[in-house]
Amino acid sequence: MEVDPRCRGGLSGRPLRGDKPQGVILRQMMKRQKVSMRTLIAVVSSLALVAGVAWGQAPGPVVKAKVTMAAGVARPESIVKATVVAEVLPGYHINDHHPTLDYLIPTEVKLEPSPQVAKNDITYPKGELKKFAFSDTPLAVYEGTVRFDVALQLEHKTLPGDYEVKGQLAYQACNDHACLPPAKVPLLFSFKVVRRGASLKRSE
Repeated sequence: MEVDPRCRGGLSGRPLRGDKPQGVILRQMMKRQKVSMRTLIAVVSSLALVAGVAWGQAPGPVVKAKVTMAAGVARPESIVKATVVAEVLPGYHINDHHPTLDYLIPTEVKLEPSPQVAKNDITYPKGELKKFAFSDTPLAVYEGTVRFDVALQLEHKTLPGDYEVKGQLAYQACNDHACLPPAKVPLLFSFKVVRRGASLKRSE
């Protein structure tokens, strides 16, 4: 009478020495899964590290910006002039408003729509051509202190009162080796509108 090889442990079902109990097999499978998870975590961490190096890191804000008003008082239908003054951290630069290469992110002053403003005009300075390690082509960039002139044309029906126009300075900062993610600095333009013929001196 031949015995089925699968029943070598006898009728009791006990495994022979060469066989592994199910509990041992289960523990081995769990160990393998743990190793696979460790490998996956290591790979993800490595990718995150590479991404961090590619984007670059900065100790704090690379660009600070403020708004200075030429005159805080205006009449309806007049032009309110202001300047956005940006300070770029030494060792970094931001792209010209008209970047040298199409894929570069331009520096831009963006204003939110306002019922008191009919239109706006923003004047950007010309960037300085600089050579960097990551580009064979010299790039037009802004460094140090940069000024952007803003002119707000007020609506002719604007009523006397205090007004604010919100905006932002959008940019991407880079150093000689890497670039940071695109960022924005909030801006606030505050001015007072007086009736036609009234003095343009702001009263405290």
